[in-house]
Amino acid sequence: MTTLFGTIEYKEVSEVAETPRKKHGWLPLLTVLFMISYGLMTMLIVEQGQTIESQRALIRELFRDSTELSATKMKAVEEHNHAQALAQNPSSQNPSTQAPMKQAPSSQAGSQQRAQNQLKPKADFQMPSKPAADLADHRRSLITI
Repeated sequence: MTTLFGTIEYKEVSEVAETPRKKHGWLPLLTVLFMISYGLMTMLIVEQGQTIESQRALIRELFRDSTELSATKMKAVEEHNHAQALAQNPSSQNPSTQAPMKQAPSSQAGSQQRAQNQLKPKADFQMPSKPAADLADHRRSLITI
């Protein structure tokens, strides 16, 4: 090839054999691993959903059972109090001669007595006071906007 300044001689360069390039490399393996991981994650989400639903059903059933048990206990306590009232007052054992108005006060008295008995243990409980160090420590006070 000739240029304005003269001829340039090219040395003959031997061609180096190129190694064939891998076009894909890690891509197929990563794609397979990606699909497997998403499949496992989907299975995990489905299993968690089923577990949550079964726990919700169990909680509802336990709540229903607890309500029934509370009602049964209250009925047993009422019957027990009614039996005690009948044992203390032998003249009221014949319900046919008794007016309905006399039964209501006895059940009310039993429920009032029950309420007083339930209040006694709760009245003995007192909240502990805060230590003086906590009252003076303003670093722990919560300031919200």
